[in-house]
Amino acid sequence: MTAAGLSAVLGDGAVAIQLVESAEIGTVGVGEATVPHIRNFNAKLGLDEADFMRKTQATYKLGIEFRDWGRKGESYIHPFGAFGQPIGGVAFHQHWLRAKMLAQKEGGEADDVEAYSLPIIAARLNRFAPPSSDPRSLGSTFSYAYQFDAGLYAQYLRAYSEARGVKRIEGKIQDVALRGEDGFVEAVTLESGQRIEGDLFIDCSGFRGLLIEQAMKTGYEDWTHWLPCDRAAAVPCDSVEPPTPYTRATSDEAGWRWRIPLQHRVGNGYVYCSSYISDDEAARVLVSKLDGKAQQDPRFLRFVTGRRKKQWNRNVVAIGLASGFLEPLESTSIHLIQVAITTLLELFPERGCAKADQDEYNRVMDLEFERIRDFLVLHYHATQRDDSAFWRDKAAAPIPDSLAYKMELFRDRGMVVKYRDGFFLEPSWLAVYLGQNILPRGYDPMADSVDPGEAARRLAALKAAVRRTAEAMPAHQAFIERFCDARGSA
Repeated sequence: MTAAGLSAVLGDGAVAIQLVESAEIGTVGVGEATVPHIRNFNAKLGLDEADFMRKTQATYKLGIEFRDWGRKGESYIHPFGAFGQPIGGVAFHQHWLRAKMLAQKEGGEADDVEAYSLPIIAARLNRFAPPSSDPRSLGSTFSYAYQFDAGLYAQYLRAYSEARGVKRIEGKIQDVALRGEDGFVEAVTLESGQRIEGDLFIDCSGFRGLLIEQAMKTGYEDWTHWLPCDRAAAVPCDSVEPPTPYTRATSDEAGWRWRIPLQHRVGNGYVYCSSYISDDEAARVLVSKLDGKAQQDPRFLRFVTGRRKKQWNRNVVAIGLASGFLEPLESTSIHLIQVAITTLLELFPERGCAKADQDEYNRVMDLEFERIRDFLVLHYHATQRDDSAFWRDKAAAPIPDSLAYKMELFRDRGMVVKYRDGFFLEPSWLAVYLGQNILPRGYDPMADSVDPGEAARRLAALKAAVRRTAEAMPAHQAFIERFCDARGSA
């Protein structure tokens, strides 16, 4: 992704881009679900969507279903789209909260907030159609992402990069030479003896952090006291049903399991804490709960949740797992790669790598990591599960002050903290708060400026329109077959 992003912008010959890579070093390859921002990245590269989807066995993604996170047996979807539209200048969810509280006073029950989200209802019905370009249309109130084979995506972008002048060098790095006067990386030497000099080095060496940590000694900020899962087992399995237009995350005894349906298979994994379950037992649980036959033995991954103390240090920029790791609960791993590439291009340096550029890059990336961290911690903290030691401990564990502040503001009267930098916006926070049974004590009194009867009519009309619009969409599988069927072309 980094080579492709740089070559798309800098591939005019003014900057020489060399990529050192060894086919002998395996890739993690479990980040197969994305968020809608990936469409912007692909568009900047000029990729044809249908061709990209065929070549990567991709399916569409309208959101993430969370099963058993609030209480066992419950399910909610975090959608890529809005819940309703403001009424009288007041956020839609405030009117929904008022309607819910009024219904409870009368001994009734309001409709679930999911009924007012087009991407949720479409996902539940296994339907998909692209968003409308008409901003007045209900069909314009959502976005979408992809579920794809990360290994095939890497191959696709390799061909793209090489066609734009990136020179790929096969080999393993054996030595890193630092300049004496300023500690910048001067060159890397491969096992073959080849020496490669450069002005800017981008470390995509994964957890090893070959340059950013082993050579630069940058340091790592450990967040396992907030996000204690430290391992994952991953295995693909055969598909036994048409792919759903959403990813699934199901909480389990010592962590959670992912399910990502592609055109040719289903990707599965179990993210867990080794203090509560053994590797063998985690693998057994994972395989026992697959939809279809496992296509290989589970592969294991060990990690420490957190981030580098600096993601740009002198003339080394760490991208991907080399920069830090946040478990893929909200499909943010590839998003963080994309943000890193985009931010680096915005601050692309001269040879001296000015400290101001480094500081701004680190500020932006630190905020991205922290705000995603808080959102992930929310899932664990906002749980009523008490059926295993892991979940009892997680519910009682301390949380970051920045998250505690957000949660208290919402509990008061449904206010969602807004900020300029950072990924997750109001609908995302609403989905998890309400999906995991965090209900405010009150609502915004500004909602009382609209007559309750009028608000009720608006809610009922929107619910009917959402259902009608979703039912008019084609089946997800049918849309794939018409637009980007990979059979015979992958």
